[in-house]
Amino acid sequence: MSSEADLKAFIDRQRVLLAKERAAEIERSSLLLSNCGPKLLEQKGLSLGGLGIASINIGLGGKTLVELERPTAYHSTPVFPPHTFRPGDLARIEANVTSTGPTKKPKMSVPAESKGAQTEGVVYKVSDTRIVVAVDASESNSEDLDLPERCRVVKLANSVTYDRMDKAIDRLEKIVLSSNDGKSVGELNSLMQTLLGMKPPSPKESIKDLAFFDEALNESQKIAVKFCLESPEVACIHGPPGTGKTHTLIEIIRQLTSETPTNPNPKRVLVCGASNLSVDNILERLLALPIADKSQRLKVTRIGHPARVMAQENVIDSTLEVKATRTDQAALARDVKEELETTLGILSGKGKGAKGKAPRGAERRKLWDEVKALRKEYRQREGGVVKSVLKESQVVLATCHSSGGRQLFNEGFDVVIIDEATQALEAVCWIPIFKARKLILAGDPMQLPPTILSLDDKKKRSAGATKSPAKAGPTAKKSSKAKAPAASVAADHSTNNSDSESSGMEDALANKAAALSLTKGSKLVPPRTLETTLFDRLEAMYGASIKRMLEVQYRMHDQICTFPSKTLYGGKLMSHPSVASHLLSDLPNAQATSEEDETDLLQTPVVFFDTAGCEYFERLDGDGDEGSRCNENEGSIVSNWVDKLTAAGVLPGQIAIITPYQAQVTLLTSLLRPKYGLSLEIGTVDGMQGREKEAVIISLVRSNNQRDVGFLKEKRRMNVAMTRAKRHLCIVGDSSTVCQGSGYLKKWLAWLDANADVKYAGME
Repeated sequence: MSSEADLKAFIDRQRVLLAKERAAEIERSSLLLSNCGPKLLEQKGLSLGGLGIASINIGLGGKTLVELERPTAYHSTPVFPPHTFRPGDLARIEANVTSTGPTKKPKMSVPAESKGAQTEGVVYKVSDTRIVVAVDASESNSEDLDLPERCRVVKLANSVTYDRMDKAIDRLEKIVLSSNDGKSVGELNSLMQTLLGMKPPSPKESIKDLAFFDEALNESQKIAVKFCLESPEVACIHGPPGTGKTHTLIEIIRQLTSETPTNPNPKRVLVCGASNLSVDNILERLLALPIADKSQRLKVTRIGHPARVMAQENVIDSTLEVKATRTDQAALARDVKEELETTLGILSGKGKGAKGKAPRGAERRKLWDEVKALRKEYRQREGGVVKSVLKESQVVLATCHSSGGRQLFNEGFDVVIIDEATQALEAVCWIPIFKARKLILAGDPMQLPPTILSLDDKKKRSAGATKSPAKAGPTAKKSSKAKAPAASVAADHSTNNSDSESSGMEDALANKAAALSLTKGSKLVPPRTLETTLFDRLEAMYGASIKRMLEVQYRMHDQICTFPSKTLYGGKLMSHPSVASHLLSDLPNAQATSEEDETDLLQTPVVFFDTAGCEYFERLDGDGDEGSRCNENEGSIVSNWVDKLTAAGVLPGQIAIITPYQAQVTLLTSLLRPKYGLSLEIGTVDGMQGREKEAVIISLVRSNNQRDVGFLKEKRRMNVAMTRAKRHLCIVGDSSTVCQGSGYLKKWLAWLDANADVKYAGME
């Protein structure tokens, strides 16, 4: 059982790791903005320049929505260049910066929190030609910000998620460590005690004669559903690739929310995920459930801006923002909103009655006082609308982070389900955990963990101290899989003595905390890094008894499935008969021109192009993408194989090309995009997690005399890459280099040599 010292060591370690991660995020952003010129920022997708204000509106929460576009006076096309802005990103609107000329004089005004020629907000919507930034209004400041006629938007480090995670850890500390002295600020329920090792999981509540809504579930899925329903506090579902994890979660949600003999009191469920996509997939499945009449339809509400969710009408209609506009109370809120927008229009000099000039002096101050009063009234009315919508919702869906927003403040649930739990930081999982008494986690610890910037920075420093710059690249590149591709601009900085001492002290603290826990017989061990997820920790604490694994996969040909099943899933992952022997030749559009192509291309599930001995060496990309590798010869092999597949009738949209390195993505894109367009998907391993294609080609890139493979040795990354394929998997790589990377890679190359159709690249 965890002692108070164990709990304190765990919480303190989480706080230290989160602070390091926040600092790494801020450092990356500040280095980027301070070292990059405007053109380079735009090239890296972190800035959009030469923008004009298209409109100003009021959004949910009384926020000011500033809509920006590319004016035809300054641009040949209104379409934005490639960029990394996504809804939810923190951004700054400021005067346009160019290297050739000064900015234009101020022309339009928008309310803002601070004085000066810039304002910060959150990206609300993004389209090909428009970007909308939501700016919070200041209650205390009646001034406004004069934005110039030409502005730019710059992406910033987002601290909101870190703020919410810090608050979650603070709340956990107050609940857990204050309960002993009678000053608890919340209930230390059985779920929290189990998660923290203060008590073991309670005995299962046996359910007999459980009737499943979906009889098509396989046996392992039924076992997992029953296990989750019987577990009083916490249950984990281990879902390997293609095993129908979402399908299983839908059955669990239906069981929990329906009145049945085994569940006389329907539960209220909060469904969360590590990403918007995972949440939307569940929402889409729930909305598609068959019903006899409308009264049986589940009442679901999606928390999050409509711009963040899938662009499908029924999905968007389920968002809180859209549902809130359809209630009886919404009409009054709309009236207040219209009055607020009219007043803001007058202040900007462009609204009705403004006569083309913005008011000044006493009249201006009076209008801003009116805006403040209207904002307050709007928020109050809107709050009532939101509460009424949520009150009648049986299932509420949100990302883990957004479940900590004001909409769900003081909302309680019976069960919280977290999908993609193995990709979420433990701290972010605690945000929804406080809202329920039972937790169900779903994920696969054998696929990619959360992206940790501070971990990558530490590896880069270590590599710089022990290797030459050329060899440090592969390790450093791991950070480039992070959400902003320009992480590479935060170039390698030599660590000073204080950095080294600080790092050593942190490691010593982690080791001391872990030793303290172990010597007292507790199972709660402070994590060494943020890569240790809640799912991982519970499995380490309670073993296999805390989880059930889904054992039948519905994606891959049996030959593609064999190696990951044997090495990572204990040989338990089996192929469903419907996919076990399916091939490209079974596709209605596939038709080879010769018997040889039929055999080599359409009837071979696994192909390996071995470039050993060909001297197809990798190349370190230039300063523009530090540490990234590419391999032109492998690019040619991939390009030729795509040509052959498409010539045999396989559609470009049925093919994906995966490579661990962004530089190789760029190279392959330049080779294939002009010919096949956007339908042919080319991307990194990280971007393909959760996806699948009929045919997948993997370019391993690494080929060198030092036999250095970089982060190819990460078996979870390689597992994701090789399990995306349904009917055909083609690997291109240098066996003499790759097999030296790890024991896992050595086994994989040996398996390919024995089971794949091996082709020697130099002879093709």
